[in-house]
Amino acid sequence: MKKLALLICVVMGSVSLNGQITTPAPSPSAKIMQTVGLTDVTVEYSRPSMRGRTIFGDLVPYDKLWRTGANQNSMITFGDDVTIAGQKVKAGSYAVFTKPGQTSWEVIFYADTNNWGTPQNWDDSKVAAKTTVEVYTMPMDVESFTMSIDALHNNGATLGIIWEKVYVGVAFEVPTAEKAVKSIESVMNGPSANDYFAAASYYHEEGKDLTKAKEWIDKAVSMNDKAFWMMRRQSLIYAKMGDTKGAIEAAKKSMAVAEAAGNADYVKMNKDSLKEWGAL
Repeated sequence: MKKLALLICVVMGSVSLNGQITTPAPSPSAKIMQTVGLTDVTVEYSRPSMRGRTIFGDLVPYDKLWRTGANQNSMITFGDDVTIAGQKVKAGSYAVFTKPGQTSWEVIFYADTNNWGTPQNWDDSKVAAKTTVEVYTMPMDVESFTMSIDALHNNGATLGIIWEKVYVGVAFEVPTAEKAVKSIESVMNGPSANDYFAAASYYHEEGKDLTKAKEWIDKAVSMNDKAFWMMRRQSLIYAKMGDTKGAIEAAKKSMAVAEAAGNADYVKMNKDSLKEWGAL
């Protein structure tokens, strides 16, 4: 009986330890995903509420570094390089730290995002951008801390920070014009050699229209006279179409270019094919 009682106690204790109680978080997490122009921007943060408290100048002291929210530091991720107050910021994730003031805030984008609150050891070399922005007074209290991406336009937006009666905004620019021009030029210039090569390789491997595959591989080779791998594919397509003479010619070119490039694998593959086709 004693052993049975002990076993029951162990089982009940295990159930108690493994039980999970789910309750609302006092500062729930939030995530914003927004495309700005052609750039993806994501903001992740926690949302404390006022709950009758005075926030700025009391709960959040003036002129002291703040995590900008609750729990883990707020974070913004840029899909492309951006510009903040004339400062170039590389694509990636950044903690958003602030120093709230009565009339202006200092906003800092910090490269180390693995902080629960503010960093224990501040490192100026990790500051990707820093700017001072004006405080705007809201006509009513905003109960829950809020971050936003607003004032959207093709070339940028504003990261907004709102709580109590305070709003501050940090404008940033995205490389929409550069990306759009590059995309337009790429399309208007037509497919690249790699595009033609990929299409020809797929048709060849899948046994589709070899006439089309030949047309595409010929275009690819004509656009890159150093691409021995493309010439190799060209020889195989020719051979599959029954054009042994064309296959031999393409294989010899591929082998010569591969030798010049020091690629022994392609030299061997071409030699093996040339032997198979009676050219060696």
